Amino acid sequence: MTDPKTHTIEAPGATITYDVRQAETSGAPVLLLIGSPMGADGFATLAGYFPDRTVVTYDPRSAGRSKRTDGASETTPVEHADDLRRVIEAVGGGPVDIFATSGGAVNAMVLVAARSDLVRTLVAHEPPVAQVLPDRQQALAATENIHDTYQKDGFGQAMAKFITLVMHKGTIPADFGQQPVDPSAFGLPAEDDGSRDDALVGQNIITCTHYQHDFDAVRQASTRVVVAVGEESEGEMAYRGGLAVAERLGSDAVVFPSHHGGFMGSEAGPMAGKPEEFAAKLREVL
Repeated sequence: MTDPKTHTIEAPGATITYDVRQAETSGAPVLLLIGSPMGADGFATLAGYFPDRTVVTYDPRSAGRSKRTDGASETTPVEHADDLRRVIEAVGGGPVDIFATSGGAVNAMVLVAARSDLVRTLVAHEPPVAQVLPDRQQALAATENIHDTYQKDGFGQAMAKFITLVMHKGTIPADFGQQPVDPSAFGLPAEDDGSRDDALVGQNIITCTHYQHDFDAVRQASTRVVVAVGEESEGEMAYRGGLAVAERLGSDAVVFPSHHGGFMGSEAGPMAGKPEEFAAKLREVL
């Protein structure tokens, strides 16, 4: 595999940056590794376990190197799906294989519903789809509270609530928004720096979690869709979202090693997962 080569493409309202690690010889489809709003730097370790595949990573619009040019205050899964279409067409037109995690799994399912001809296999890892949870109302309200907290009090307070939510196991409490949080407990700043352009708690948290998927279209798509959950994530919102999505698609979720970021190595610091084991499971599923 070659070192990553960086490219950009223009899309309505954004410039999208993506990287290609070219395999010298490969009969397999291009492999996209995507998240949202996490960008390409989160997949450096995982990409290294696929030297026999041409691997493409990218920064979603409003995150990392992919800057919005229209000043919009939110980014939707439909926009992300169209950006993915543009990237796939730029690297050869597909069909490709996609490993998509978290918000990336949400966006990839939107792409499959619209353009399944571009995707051979989608591994959708822990999509935080609040709309299909049994505690839907509490989950939606919790994400709205995080966004509102960001607008009112800034990044540290909102991110502390976000971490509390994603780590919570089981039903989301109805009083989630009223529970106090301490940003310093997570190494976050308590002071508000005045910025309101964060890709996670500003741009994407509502549109991602609130999106209502066309599960009939995903079921009927030519794409093979595998829903994945982490063995250490049981009970967490994204894990439960994965189980609920698999049920809607009439399948069983496949259990992958480690946690929500289990594919990450040194780039995750103390939150590193088990990337070698994760990559082996992904290769098996693909």
